[in-house]
Amino acid sequence: MLAFVLRRLIQAVIVMVAVAFIAFLLFQYVGDPVVFLLGQDATPDQIRELRSALGLDQPFFVQYWHFLINAAQGEFGLSLRQGAKVSGLIAERFPATLELALVAAGLALLLGIPMGVYAALRRGSFMSQMFMTLSLLGVSLPTFLIGILLILVFAVHLGWFPSFGRGDVVQIGWWRTGLLTLDGWHHLVLPAVTLAIFQLTLIMRLVRAEMLEVLRTDYIKFARARGLSNRAIHFGHALKNTLVPVMTITGLQLGGLIAFAIITETVFQWPGMGLLFIQAVTFADIPVMAAYLCLIALIFVVINLVVDLLYFAVDPRLRVGKAGGH
Repeated sequence: MLAFVLRRLIQAVIVMVAVAFIAFLLFQYVGDPVVFLLGQDATPDQIRELRSALGLDQPFFVQYWHFLINAAQGEFGLSLRQGAKVSGLIAERFPATLELALVAAGLALLLGIPMGVYAALRRGSFMSQMFMTLSLLGVSLPTFLIGILLILVFAVHLGWFPSFGRGDVVQIGWWRTGLLTLDGWHHLVLPAVTLAIFQLTLIMRLVRAEMLEVLRTDYIKFARARGLSNRAIHFGHALKNTLVPVMTITGLQLGGLIAFAIITETVFQWPGMGLLFIQAVTFADIPVMAAYLCLIALIFVVINLVVDLLYFAVDPRLRVGKAGGH
């Protein structure tokens, strides 16, 4: 187990170093930060002075080393657009994105797994066919269109939910949360449903496919031959083995929810990291873009590591294989 963890940690460090190198290249080839800071009317002496102060006159790999050290400490300099520390901007926006992603993931799991199990056990029924049809729509429709349709129906015509913003928030230390206020939940419903729909349909179809595969295995046939009830077979044996690959995919999808909440946050003007990144791209705010890239890579690496460890702990075949020297 220790060797497995060490290998995964080494792989994670290599990935983060590679991502940091890509982020560093943004500073080298996507505009000149000195020009952004001083403007077009700066004199050559002013430009030379600032380049020296920022360390931009040093060799390439020296700059990259300094960038790695600062990135490891969570420092990416100042936003070229807002003039504030990038780490502060990320810390301010991250809670909104994380809460949106967690609520969307919870919705996708709580609805997707039961729907997938039902579609597998009641294959051919009307509800099963309805679920599969809705899943095709959920996979096919782009997120921004789903968000606009939900705004049109539930915000404009029915007036049940607000169409933008985060609502009232509560400050708990450095964390600002809307999950403790009724208005916060009121604003969260539409963007969370929009973000969850694609993941829900993906989980439902994956659970259905895995469940059907497991129900065809020999040990399920032996369980039936022993006279076990359908409930014990379906939920005590089949579902447990179905959820092993589902757990892996779901963990990676959580990282995807955080990384690709950009569209949803833009449609609903949700004040999270995705909206901050879109604004940074619009104004070529390179420090914010680099910080966002490194943070998303870190989230994926951490989630992938946790999922690997859970997979290793849940599936005894991996432990037996390691112990047996295979």
